[in-house]
Amino acid sequence: MKVRANGLSIEVDDQGPRDGPVVLLVMGLGMQLTGWPDELVALLVQHGFRVVRFDNRDAGLSEGFDHAGVPSIPWNALRHLLRLPVRSPYAVKDMAADAVGVLDALGIPRAHVVGASLGGMICQHVAAAWPERVASLALIMTTSGSRRLPGPTREARRVLLARPADNRPETLVAHAVRVFTVIGSPAFRLDPADMRARAAASIARASRPAGTVRQLLAVAADGDRTPLLARIQAPTQVIHGVADPLVPVSSGHDLARRIPGALGDFIEGMGHDLPLQLLGRIAQGIAGNARRAS
Repeated sequence: MKVRANGLSIEVDDQGPRDGPVVLLVMGLGMQLTGWPDELVALLVQHGFRVVRFDNRDAGLSEGFDHAGVPSIPWNALRHLLRLPVRSPYAVKDMAADAVGVLDALGIPRAHVVGASLGGMICQHVAAAWPERVASLALIMTTSGSRRLPGPTREARRVLLARPADNRPETLVAHAVRVFTVIGSPAFRLDPADMRARAAASIARASRPAGTVRQLLAVAADGDRTPLLARIQAPTQVIHGVADPLVPVSSGHDLARRIPGALGDFIEGMGHDLPLQLLGRIAQGIAGNARRAS
């Protein structure tokens, strides 16, 4: 369903008991709300939660920013490398305001807020700027953006910045499979046929490569969020894969150390994805942290 949030049309999926405590799931770079596996949503509903997922701006079925054009990745990557200002059509904090707007549109005063990758960056802004809206916070495979922390492996960076050769569905599916093969969990590989089927379903729902570039630019422009971390008051759970090649696990340790009272779950063999074999553990971490809040 569509809601009006922060002045934008945002696609929302809302499941579970209406009177249950709300978990708000915020997805990562270029990903759709379906990036949160249905199996994870079902587990959270079994824990008694009302689960709200949504497509970020410029992704999935939510409002796009094609009028802003497609930024140059090489030019902006050079500016970022040289520590020059990077200008983006919108900011990560604007995406955080979208998340709060979704809660407003649904009449939800407070939620257990969960973010993965870029979603975790968005949630850091939500928790720091709107503490009264965040009952608990779970940050999955994300980072403060500090330049002191190691970056992606060369292969992960290359595959993240690569563009498909064309826009044919079979090319886009092959590209998505290649990306998740490189950044995914080495100890918890998805069956290749299942991976292709999930990628095909996602692309059939929506394909917004220019939106992904604009979101990536927003991340580069956001810089170092370390000053925000001390302002986070909500009980926080950091979940991070030890084998993450895109956002190395040291970023998770850094978050757990800098956010007051944060707990960490660092998972051997997990990369930069949400493996089906780990969904029970991830759901339990979210639920346990929510209980800590209550």
